Parts: sequence; C-alpha cells; structure tokens
Amino acid sequence: MRPRSWKTWTRRLVLVLLTLALFAALGAWLLLRASLAQLDGKRTAAALAAPVTIARDVAGVPSISGANRLDLAYATGFVHAQERYFQMDLLRRTAGGELAELFGPRALPLDRARRLHRFRARAARVLAALPGADRAFIDRYVAGVNHGLDALGARPFEYLLTGTMPAPWRAEDSLLAVWAMFIDLQGSQEPRELARGWLRSHSDAAQLAFLLPQASRWDAPLDGMAAPPDAPLPASAPGWWGSVPARPAPIAMLERGDMVGSNNYAIAGSRSATGAAIVADDMHLGLQLPNIWYRLALRYPDGQGGTLRLVGVTLPGAPPLVIAGSNGNVAWGFTNSYGDYLDLVEVQFDPRRPGEVRTPKGWERPAEHVETIAVKGGPAQRLVVRESGFGPLREVGGKSWALHWVAHDPGALNLNHLRLEQARTVEAALAIAAIDGIPAQNFIAGDAAGNIGWTIAGRLPRRDSPGSEASFPLQAGAAHPTWNGLLAPEQYPRVVNPPDGQLSSANSRQLLGSGSALLGDGGFDLGARSSQLRDRLRRLGPRTDEAGAFAVALDDRALFIAGWRERALGVLDKASVAQQPRRAVFRRLLATSWNGRADVESVGYRLARDFMWALHDLLFAGANAHMAALDPKATMALANPRWPAVLARLLDEQPAGWLPPGQRSWREVQLAAVDRVIAELEREGVPIEKATWGARNTAAFAHPIALAMPALKAWLGVPPDQLAGDAHMPRVAGPKFGQSERMTVSPGREEAGLYNMPGGQSGHPLSPYFLHGHADWVRGRPLPLLPGPARHTLTLAPAR
Repeated sequence: MRPRSWKTWTRRLVLVLLTLALFAALGAWLLLRASLAQLDGKRTAAALAAPVTIARDVAGVPSISGANRLDLAYATGFVHAQERYFQMDLLRRTAGGELAELFGPRALPLDRARRLHRFRARAARVLAALPGADRAFIDRYVAGVNHGLDALGARPFEYLLTGTMPAPWRAEDSLLAVWAMFIDLQGSQEPRELARGWLRSHSDAAQLAFLLPQASRWDAPLDGMAAPPDAPLPASAPGWWGSVPARPAPIAMLERGDMVGSNNYAIAGSRSATGAAIVADDMHLGLQLPNIWYRLALRYPDGQGGTLRLVGVTLPGAPPLVIAGSNGNVAWGFTNSYGDYLDLVEVQFDPRRPGEVRTPKGWERPAEHVETIAVKGGPAQRLVVRESGFGPLREVGGKSWALHWVAHDPGALNLNHLRLEQARTVEAALAIAAIDGIPAQNFIAGDAAGNIGWTIAGRLPRRDSPGSEASFPLQAGAAHPTWNGLLAPEQYPRVVNPPDGQLSSANSRQLLGSGSALLGDGGFDLGARSSQLRDRLRRLGPRTDEAGAFAVALDDRALFIAGWRERALGVLDKASVAQQPRRAVFRRLLATSWNGRADVESVGYRLARDFMWALHDLLFAGANAHMAALDPKATMALANPRWPAVLARLLDEQPAGWLPPGQRSWREVQLAAVDRVIAELEREGVPIEKATWGARNTAAFAHPIALAMPALKAWLGVPPDQLAGDAHMPRVAGPKFGQSERMTVSPGREEAGLYNMPGGQSGHPLSPYFLHGHADWVRGRPLPLLPGPARHTLTLAPAR
C-alpha cells in the first residue's frame, strides 16, 4: 500500500474514532439529561383525590396547590424524588447503616457504628404505633416519592455514575431521615462525654471545675440571670497540662471544634414597623450540594372557607412538613439547643453470671440482634448488637457502656410538627413545640398580632436528679442516675413577650435559672455570638422591618477575636520584635490589616484568630491526643466550648503553677504562640502578607459524589468563593459549614419575606436550578421568600 493510502486510511480511522467519541459523549449527555425533573405538562396519579398544580418560578421554587393536605403530601414527594432522590437515599442510609451497599467496604466502619442504634427496626415500631391519619400522611408521601422516581426518563445521575440502582422509598425511610438529623445534631454528645470522662480521670476536682466552667461572661440567657462566679483557680495544673503529642497537629486542624452556629430571633410587634412580629432564622449545618433544605409554598383549603398558604423549607425524605416557615398567622424557626440528651452508662460483667450485665437497675440479660450489612462488591457482613434496658452496648477505653439516648425512646419521633400549620397564635405554637417529635431545638415563634415566644421543640429526657454530673459518663455505682422517660409537656421552660421586645438563640445557654436543669449541658457554645446577636438586635430601634432583621444575620464584626488581637499586640512590644523580623511583620499586619471584621481581605483577623488557636494547641494538644484514642472526635474544644474563657483567665491572672513545661512566663507562652502561627504559615508556603482570612476561609463544598470521584468536583462543586464571617459572630462561615438558609418573615406579610440558601433547588448539575441563588448567598443579597411568577407548570391529575 502506497504512503498516501496509509495517510488516507489513518485520517479516516481518526475521523471514525472522533465521531464515535462524539456520539458516546452525546449519548452520555442525553442520558444524564433524561434524569432531569419534569417541569411542565400533565401526569396521572391514581392516589390523588383531585388535581394538584406544581408551578415553579425562575429559581425552580415550586408553589404547590391542591384540594387537601394529603394530595399536597403526594405532590411534595413527587418533586422531592425528581429533584433530590440521591440526597434522600443518603439520609436513610446514613441513619440505617446502609451506605456500604452503595459505596462498598470503605463505608463499613460508619455502617457498623450506625447499626448499633438499629434505627430501621425502631422505625417499624414507631410506624406501627402512629395514629391512622399520620400513617396515611406518610404513606401518601411515599407514593408520591416512588411516582416521582419512576417518572424520570432515567435513573438519577448519581446511580448512573456509581453503577447502582435506586431502591424504592418505604415509609420507615422517612423516619430514618429524621433520625439522620438526630445523628447530625446530637451525634457529638457521645465523644463529648468520653472527652469529659478522660478529663475527670486525669484532673482533681478543683482543676476540673476550673477547666470546665458551666457558663461564661459572654452568655446571654433569655431569663436574664447572671452567670455564676468563676471557680477558684487551683495552685497547680494537672499532670497532662501543656504536654506535647508525638505528632502535633497543624493549627488548621484544631478549628473543627470551633464551628458551631445557628441564629434564630424574633422581634415583637411593639418594635416592628407593622405591629406584627418578625421572625428570622439561619440554621447552620455542614454544607454540601444539593443544599439540605428544599424550599416551597403550599396552598390548600383551610376548612373554614379560606385558603391556607404555607411557605418555608422542607427536608427531602422526611415526612413532608414545613420545618421552618410561616403559615400566615405564625412564623417559626430553630437553632440546635445543645441540651444533654445522651448518657454513657457504665455496665459491668461477672464471670459467675454469663450473658448478663449489671446496670444501675440491677442485673439483666441483654437482647441480641443480628444485623446484616450488604456490601457492594463484597460479601455481606454480620454484626451482633447487644441491647440493655438502657440502650445498646459498646466498649470504649476498656469499659463497657450503654448508650442511653433520647433518640432511642419510642416517643422521640412523631408527626405533631404538622399541627404547626394550623397554629394561629404563639401560645398555640409553643404548646405544639413541646410535643413535637424532632431532635430537641430552640424554638422561637412570632404571630401576626405581634407576640413572640421561646421554648424547646422536641422531646426532652426527664431527669429526676438533674445536675452537672449527667454531662460526664455515669460510672458503675455512681449515685447520680441517668434520665428516666420523657419530660411532661407542661414542664417545658418558656419565655413569652419579654419586656425588651426581642428573643434570640444562638446555641449557647438559654437559661441560667431553675429551668436550666431541665436541659442540662450537651455542649453549649461559648456565648460570644449569642451576646453579639442580642446587642445587635437592640440597636435596630423601635420600628424595624424585614430588611433590618435580615441584616443582623450578616453581622461579621470580630468583637470576640478583637480581644485576642489586643493580647497579641500587647506582647509584641519593642523588646519582643527586636532582632525578630518575622515577629515585626506579624505585628505590623496585626495592627494595619484589620477593619474590625472577619473580612476576606484581612490578614490581621486571620493572625489574631490563629494566635488564639495556637495557645490552645500549646496547652491542650497533648490532652487531645489522649482523648482521640477514645474517639477521633473527642477534643478539649468539644468537652468545653468555653475553653477560650479558661485561656483568657490564665493570661489575666498568670499563675506560675499553670505554666506549661519549658516556659518561664506567660509572656513566653504567648510569644511561642505567635512563633507557632508564623511557622505554620511557612510550612504551608503562604507568605504572611498574603495570609488573608479569605484565602483560608474559601468555600469548598460539593456534591457527595465528588468525594468518591474527585475529578468531577469542578462540575459538582461550588466556586472557590472567599467567605466573610467566622465562628463567634452571627455570620458563621467556614469552607464546609455555615448558614444552610437565611429566612426572615413576618406572619401575614410573606410577600415581604426574605431568603437565601447556599445551593439551588435541584441536585442535578445539568439543571438551571443546581446553583441558582448561590452567588446571592455568598454576598448576602436577600431574595424574596415567596416563589415568584410561574415559569413552568406541571399538573398531577387523578386517574379517571
């Protein structure tokens, strides 16, 4: 064959291969598009009693209208499945311990930990006990979910990429989605108790009281009570104080325990421009795509000749309730309450009583349950769970413990939240909150008449002898008992219409009076954010509106870190920077690159923050290494979020008996912290002049599939936006943690309501709604809460 022929055939072969590649790419693209939600047209649904319309606006937010609430539950299930099925699947699998079925053996450690709770078996029992109307409500939602899944042109894209098939939705799966939130919101309480138990075992009583204060000067309790006096400062520190771990962690790793957030506040009608209350809520959670919440509006007859309109957020997979929002008469929102809802109860064994354990109630024979874990690409795994009357048993640190968690109580879950849709007053809403079957939350509500109120929503454990000892592991033979049953609704603490016309909660102590014992301490935040939020609300004046209230959630003033900046500037005097050019640059930037905010351009903010954390590292890193042997999440910051108050007091009083080994003065300790920050930046290769807060605090959240397939992160993640805000201020922001929504609404004035969330309505990257609104969330630009004019309309009609 002549050379020219070879060239001709080579070109033809390349052309054929390129054509095949183009067709393959086109086929893949068309297959992915086939899994997009249906936005227009008509579908028949046998389970419906009357037609339902789903009208989506330019952001893809649906307004769902129907003749009754059951039909709307069906339609909500339909849109949830079409837009978010994989997210729903992860929620049920997270709680049920079924992730290995999707992701293979690497998910087995997490599945084993979750199977200990046997939430799927508990879900079956809760379903069997539900009132008939509530069971019908869940069943109608389940039918809508499976219809929405089946109506897609192809299985959701995540299953195409992982080579798996989506399993149908079941009624118990919706309860598992709620238990997934228990895990998210209360899952840190077990490692917290382990950390506190380690501290108790390695400190004397006086040292422990100093290291674990129950309150701080920053607290802003709703009952107006003053914080108790500080515990005396012991003469000497515990033996572990200031020890150096074998492998010190970088400063950035120590920030995990610092990310706590959520703000919820209400302004009474006496201080609003219209006389109606204003309620604002920004629930902070770990961030990913799609966003955890799905926003919608619902319309259906109220049974009294009118139409009830609901607007707010739902949790795809959970029963289709408006989690936070407004019904036109009452608006409500939440923050995590951080009460003490889990006890580790030590159990004992005796070889003379095989198969039995000794609990605080005596000897018993635990029930044994065999859990079978399906594993993708491997054989199923068998796990035996032993469960006592106090909960499932596990071994940690050479001891056996029963996990006595309120989430295991049969009364922990119910559908009473649905009653909020019909609440007309704050009093009615507070009464419903006390019987709500959700993880215990701070609940703040306001009504159209201008009333505001706070209580706890969700079931609380009843402690016959409440006290601080409950926040430690309960050792065998201890006199302090664990909780016993659930608190009666009429015993719930509440605050209604305070004289200053405002209420706010931000994860810190809500009460310092008698009501605080009902909640216990499950890891309250320091309180700096709470007091800043309270004081910022007071500055709004007598006639504020929704825009003024919304702006409070964007407050990024660094009032807390400013004190640590002043300490660093104070120690960096002429003597300390002489012949120390790196310290001199540190001081210059600390003084000049500072505007009093957690600003993305500020170097001074980052240096001051890292200075505080470097001090933490110098004093607590050794203890953290020991605690991590019990649980990777167990840290001093988790055991005591008020640790900055402990450090501040040491620096103020400078006790010689608490100097860490090798340090001759507290001045040397602080200079060592400065040098540690400088060394850390050099290790990271970051010039100190370019070490802005934004360079550290850059958005990095994505779709979970990007974790398994990093090459897809650019397609499935958010842009690397630099984020203003941080812990200990209302605008809490981290690379993968922050305000999962911002909502401000006055009941009866929903048209003026404002909203943001970090991701769009759809979980599909080819949808125009995947990242819709993200840029507005980054910049704090509020959007209307209510859906706008319809751009797409889908009708679900009953079969003839």
